[in-house]
Amino acid sequence: MWLIKLAWKNLWRNRHRTAITMAAVFFAVILATLVSSLQKGVFDNLIRNMVSFYTGYVQVHARGYWDEQVLDNSFEQRAGTEAVLLRNPGVEGLAPRLESFALAASEEVTRGCLLVGMDPEPEDRITRLKEKLVKGRYVSPADNAVLLAQGLATRLRLGVGDTVVLIGQGYHGAMAAGKYPVQGLLKFGSPDLNERAVFLPLEAARELYAAPGMLTSYVLSLSEPDELDAVATGLRGRVDSSYEVMTWEEMMPDVKQRIRTDTASMSIIIGVLYLLICFGIFGTLLMMMVERRYELGMLVAIGMKKRKLGALLLVESVFTVLTGCLLGLLTSIPLVYYLNRHPIRIGGEMARSYERFGFEAVFPTSTDASIFWTQGVIVLVLGLVLSLYPVLKVLRLEVVGAMRK
Repeated sequence: MWLIKLAWKNLWRNRHRTAITMAAVFFAVILATLVSSLQKGVFDNLIRNMVSFYTGYVQVHARGYWDEQVLDNSFEQRAGTEAVLLRNPGVEGLAPRLESFALAASEEVTRGCLLVGMDPEPEDRITRLKEKLVKGRYVSPADNAVLLAQGLATRLRLGVGDTVVLIGQGYHGAMAAGKYPVQGLLKFGSPDLNERAVFLPLEAARELYAAPGMLTSYVLSLSEPDELDAVATGLRGRVDSSYEVMTWEEMMPDVKQRIRTDTASMSIIIGVLYLLICFGIFGTLLMMMVERRYELGMLVAIGMKKRKLGALLLVESVFTVLTGCLLGLLTSIPLVYYLNRHPIRIGGEMARSYERFGFEAVFPTSTDASIFWTQGVIVLVLGLVLSLYPVLKVLRLEVVGAMRK
């Protein structure tokens, strides 16, 4: 007990020295937490955007559809199949779709587009389509109108209330053509979708493509996205062999590969960061030992055992590092939360380069609780390991040399 009291008093005999040591740990925790939360936040945002923009976490198709995405590889919508999918643990909801490619034309311009026939309410629950509406109003199941992506509308020189002509190939080779009023404009974070997406109520799309009762996919949302593989495995065991179950990772392997590459790069950066943190903490401990060399030599000279003196310095270091970690965590929580609500946005040429790859130039932080305690524990362990240096110096202390000024 006396050791703890003495260590606490020693800390505040030289407040400036203690504050500098605590500050090194304090800023180390903040920096490590910010970098880690930014890394996780960027990748989570990328996945969430790609999933919520369009694909969903899991899709169910007719077998062979993904390799040859034509309407002839569609399947009939059945309530029994939907019930089986929804009974699977982890599946929160589903949205039926009938998708194909078509030509969208205005009076003067024609562009290729991705035409998505969807059930408006289930689609909104999974991809939050209403939130992307920037002009006009959302469609209902009975509407015979389209929602155009804003970039495509600009290229076609169309606005809300104008008419777009859709031309394509229907089910079993039928001719598909129709004229539809533009009921709303959508803005997607994915530039690729923003340049080519057209949404039509499911029944109107079936009528256009002469495909009554047919679907090309079920898009599934999950209650726990981290359980993606487990849910997909469970679904594959429940549906029959005429269906294929695909996760977003299988549908977008290029995105998964990019995340892996960036994760490896960020691991190197975080490793360098930890190295800098070690140097910062060690520098303050080294300074402390130089300043206290005479004091430590005097204590040994008047009879204090080196072992007890080393234990005293260790307790002081534990207090200093632990206090710095706690203060760093308490400061980093509101800072990370703020950057999560107000993410970093990059503009100019760098933003355009991101958009060319189909990604939003937005960098939010993650508020995952594990980030805070993980980084706090890592910095705490680093600080405690480095705190062994003063103990070793005391055990090897030469009294006469230490007291020589």
